[in-house]
Amino acid sequence: MSSTIRTQTFALQERMLGARSRCMKLFRFILFLTFALAIVSEAAQKLPTPSTANIEKWEKSIAAFETNDKTNAPPKNGILFIGSSSIKRWSTLEQDFPNFPVFNRGFGGSQVADSLHFANRIVLPYEPRQIVMFAGSNDLNAKKSPLQVFADYRAFVRRVHKSLPQTRISYIAITPCEKRIKQIEQVHEANRLVAEFAKKNRKLDFIDTASRMVDSDGNPLPDIFAADKLHLNEKGYAIWTRIIRPYLK
Repeated sequence: MSSTIRTQTFALQERMLGARSRCMKLFRFILFLTFALAIVSEAAQKLPTPSTANIEKWEKSIAAFETNDKTNAPPKNGILFIGSSSIKRWSTLEQDFPNFPVFNRGFGGSQVADSLHFANRIVLPYEPRQIVMFAGSNDLNAKKSPLQVFADYRAFVRRVHKSLPQTRISYIAITPCEKRIKQIEQVHEANRLVAEFAKKNRKLDFIDTASRMVDSDGNPLPDIFAADKLHLNEKGYAIWTRIIRPYLK
C-alpha cells in the first residue's frame, strides 16, 4: 500500500472515530436532558398526599358486604366493580355481562379515598383478576382538586398492586352531567390525569365513556340520565355496557 493511500486511510479512520465520539457525546447529552426534564416534570406536578376516608359514614355498608360474603362469597379471580352510586345502582350488572364473573361492591356517595381505605376488606380478600372503578365525581363535588382525585387513585392502584400485582385496574371516566355542569372543566382535567397515568402501565385502563355521553358541543346528553340529572338511566347504562365490555378480561 502506498504512503498516500495509507495516509488517506488513516485520515478516514480518524474522521470516523471523531464522528463516533461526537455521536456518543450527543447521545449522553440527550439522555441527561431527558432525565433532567423528567425530574422537572415530577417536581412541577408534586402530588398531594392521599385523602382521608370517611370511615364512620361507610362502616355499615362495608360490614354488610362482609356479612353477605360469609354466605354468598363472590368467586376468586372475578371482576370487581367498585366505586360510587353509579356502580351501586347498576342493578343489571350481571345481566349486562353474562359471560363474565362480575360482582358489585359500590357504595353510593363514596369517593376514591373510601375505596382505598376499605381495600383490605372489600377488594384484596376477593383476589380479583380485574377491578373496574367509577369514582371521582363526588370528590370534585366536595371541592377536591383534579390533582387530589388523581393522587387518591394512584394510591389505590399502588395499594392493590402491592398485594395483587397481576390485577388489572380499569377506571371508568368521570361522567359530565347537567347536575354538576359547573365542574365540567375539573372533570376533564381529572380524566386527563388518569388517562395519562394509564398509558404508562400495562395493567391499567382508562375507559373513555365521557366522550360518548356528550353532544357535539360537549354538553351532557339529556336523555341518558335519571330525573336527578346526575345518575344514569337505562339508556346511560347501555352506553356504559357497550364501551366497557371490550375491556373485561
